[in-house]
Amino acid sequence: MAYECFADEIAIDFPSAGRVVERMRDAFLGESTSHDLFEAELPLSPRDAFDGRVMPLVIPIRGACPCCGGRGESWAEPCLRCAGSGEALFHHTVSVAVPPGVSDGATFRFRVTSPHTGSVRVNIRIAIQPSLV
Repeated sequence: MAYECFADEIAIDFPSAGRVVERMRDAFLGESTSHDLFEAELPLSPRDAFDGRVMPLVIPIRGACPCCGGRGESWAEPCLRCAGSGEALFHHTVSVAVPPGVSDGATFRFRVTSPHTGSVRVNIRIAIQPSLV
């Protein structure tokens, strides 16, 4: 595959471009990687499941380090903030609208994309917690 030919050059010279190449590969070839997947369980009370609810969810997204611009270094010294990786972790909060009458084990799938970071596929599983009454 063409991406594998340039993997070393991308990783060493342009670490922030690696995510772009992965997204292009995903878009054009239908391939995806597992590190762009965030899975979470959303606990709900039986009442919240019956009524429906909007709940906040914090999603970690990797992007280019703001200190070194994704290069991993500054003046030939490794970037201290990203430890030379060129990537930083950002936290993006989304509101998940759970519809009324949702059942235990239901799943929601969506993608979160930010202009300054990469994109993350999100899989959420509903877990209805038993009442403590």
